[in-house]
Amino acid sequence: MPYTPVLATLGYVLHPDGRQVLMMRRSTRPDDHHQGRYVGLGGKLERSEDVVACMRREIREEAGIEAAALELRGTISWPGFGKNGQDWFAFVFVVPRFEGEPRALSDEGELLWVGIDDLLAWQVPIWDGDKHFLPLLFDAAPDGQFHAVIPYQNGQARSFDYNVC
Repeated sequence: MPYTPVLATLGYVLHPDGRQVLMMRRSTRPDDHHQGRYVGLGGKLERSEDVVACMRREIREEAGIEAAALELRGTISWPGFGKNGQDWFAFVFVVPRFEGEPRALSDEGELLWVGIDDLLAWQVPIWDGDKHFLPLLFDAAPDGQFHAVIPYQNGQARSFDYNVC
């Protein structure tokens, strides 16, 4: 059976101090699949755009800032992750520089600066699968891009596998 996931981008905007990351606490829609969790910025790829254009658009729409630099850190395949078991595939970016001031609230939730150390110590509610790839994302000296698979079933990560190239 062919794999036909929803294609998306996921970005982590770094604070100028390098110790914090802009996260969205999903809180505005009671039926939100991500309700109450802290997530990076991003969303679905539109038919007419490439992944960089999508990431820039999503950051602009969600945070009201312009990405001045983007670093593709890897990809993640999430079979069974979405609402009703949809498969998702995301291009994951770090955004080390941006222009403007992030807004405090978007249509999907609050935007908050979270300490990277706090995020990696699971001090905020995140998806359990994020615990596997976030250390790779924030590695100060990565060996290359990571390419991960995190299958989900009934809202729970079932395994984690990745390669670096």
